[in-house]
Amino acid sequence: MIKREDYLKVFYNYLNTDFIKIIIGLRRCGKTTFLKSIIEELKGLGIADENIIYISFENVKYRHIKTSKELDELVLDKLKDIEGKVYLLFDEIQLVDGWEESINSYRVSFDSDIYITGSNSKLFSSELSTLVAGRYVHINIYPFSFKEILKYHNEMGNIEMDKTKIYEYFMQYIEYGGMPSLLSLKDEDAKLNALRDIYDSIIISDILSRHEIRRIDTFKRFVYYIMNSIGQTFSKKSIANFLKSESKRTSRETINNYTNFIVESLFCHRVLREDILGKKLLTTDEKYYLADHGFHQALVDENNKWLPRIIENIVYIELLRRGYSVKVGRVKNKEIDFIAKNRNNKIYIQVAYLLASDETIEREFTPLLNIPDKYDAYVLSMDEFNMSRDGIKHMNIIDFLLGDEI
Repeated sequence: MIKREDYLKVFYNYLNTDFIKIIIGLRRCGKTTFLKSIIEELKGLGIADENIIYISFENVKYRHIKTSKELDELVLDKLKDIEGKVYLLFDEIQLVDGWEESINSYRVSFDSDIYITGSNSKLFSSELSTLVAGRYVHINIYPFSFKEILKYHNEMGNIEMDKTKIYEYFMQYIEYGGMPSLLSLKDEDAKLNALRDIYDSIIISDILSRHEIRRIDTFKRFVYYIMNSIGQTFSKKSIANFLKSESKRTSRETINNYTNFIVESLFCHRVLREDILGKKLLTTDEKYYLADHGFHQALVDENNKWLPRIIENIVYIELLRRGYSVKVGRVKNKEIDFIAKNRNNKIYIQVAYLLASDETIEREFTPLLNIPDKYDAYVLSMDEFNMSRDGIKHMNIIDFLLGDEI
């Protein structure tokens, strides 16, 4: 088990504060492992075992806990003989009805530090925000980054940090993504089957069952369309036409619902478009990116056939890992792949597979030259040679993923 240091830094920032720590991420992206690493950190700080209460609602031992009343009885029983501060860790708490009021009551009633995980963003946006407004913080967990994958292989004793080996692992990352459970698998078919199993668990457990979708085949074709269109302009009309072409008519309202469902499940991310000169959000032509690009390999087509869009997906998720909020940009009818903002900075990024021709160079650099402000602008590609020009920085994709300049 590798330590996910960036997430642990956030953990230490909020340790022993009154904030409820909400750890949220795609199914099987590493939330449970992160909770267990928190437990190890707490023990390392001298916290007694009995003061650390960990409950996984996917564990057979606690699967019978379905209501807040049953949860309260369990927690009160575990706390009855404990003295001092308690650390409460609840894994996949959305499986308990009415959990929000219970969590808030623990915050009020006990000297406690509370951590909860879940796999659906909507579960943490309504009732809980009303009950504990301003008293909770999100820790967003993503599949392994390329840097974490290299760290894993290094700790397993399988890698020397030479350029050739790093490139080899990068091409594997291109194909299979960063879902943690895949790293111990050697067989390619096993990796693809694992990705399909994760996909099925998301679609069946988090979406079809929760929302009682009856037109299952239509929904699955819709998800396929999204996966096959990552990084491409998306409109409700285009998906309606696609489904119609496959004899699966549906309304725009249904499509809007389907879109919300897969975004809430954290399977993919919706990215809005911003007019840079007009400084306003545009309400049409959104883009979507997968939480892990390995799903494209397992369910749509070989990623090596679609390198430009796969690399763009990788860069988008990496920007989220680094704490940026991201939008797609437009300037003078030209597209900027990403406008990335955090509390301290704003950057503009273009992503290309290779800058192999003057036409490609012109296409990637010119939109950035049309931006009137002076924030840093980057072009990322697989090219080895530095092609920076006119104040725009060029960077190799692998260098970007392994470095910390951006």
